[in-house]
Amino acid sequence: MVDQYTEMLPFQKLKDMAPNLAKEFGSAKPWPHVVIDDLFDPTILDRILTEFDDVEADWKTFKSKYEGKGQMNRDENFGPVSRSFFHSLNSAPFVEFLSEVSGIGRLTSDPYFVGGGYHQIPRGGKLGVHIDFNKHQQLGLYRRLNAILYLNKNWEEAYGGHFQLWDEKSGRCEKKVAPKFNRLAIFETTNDSFHGHPEPLTPPEGLFRRSLALYYYSPDRGNQVKREHSTIFLDANGRREELSAKTSFISRLKNKVLG
Repeated sequence: MVDQYTEMLPFQKLKDMAPNLAKEFGSAKPWPHVVIDDLFDPTILDRILTEFDDVEADWKTFKSKYEGKGQMNRDENFGPVSRSFFHSLNSAPFVEFLSEVSGIGRLTSDPYFVGGGYHQIPRGGKLGVHIDFNKHQQLGLYRRLNAILYLNKNWEEAYGGHFQLWDEKSGRCEKKVAPKFNRLAIFETTNDSFHGHPEPLTPPEGLFRRSLALYYYSPDRGNQVKREHSTIFLDANGRREELSAKTSFISRLKNKVLG
């Protein structure tokens, strides 16, 4: 069993990559981000995929006009390899790497995995173009970075589900990133870092778009508004719409009752 985070993180590789990634991150368009391929040991990620299939409890289902996805963030329900891996990505060496790449100081990880953990989206599911909630209620800190690790083997272009980076002013997608296996996307979360995959997925029935999601916080809000808000989507006319916590709860409740 893999239970030591030293087996999870390629320390020397992270140190060697950080300076060049920092340049790439700072100059990226339409907003700061980097995409890294094949960073982690694929045999570990294979074991995490197996553990995805073993989880039955505490999946949250989100259904609205903007989204159709599943998420599970209960630490006690992660498999042993997944748990070790998540804790590695929450550890000081990885957070220090993220801080060097992003230039964001006083970063900290989230032991609660709020909004993070296992993510999976079925055929027909989607995630509308949005910016994320901006403040962690338990920690009282501002959300500054997302790290999304994709776990999709043999993912075909026609299936969709590309990570799309949008520019709000132009109202269009400026970049697409295929959600391929062992591909890590790191991006700054701001008041205008709109992203998502708004078209419904078209893989074969039973094949999910899977990823691991971790978020990082700081006492400095950077390009975040001070007012606390939940997820804000762009509607078909390019206008912002915030789905209230109440609306989101009712949506999940209806889905749970109706199946």
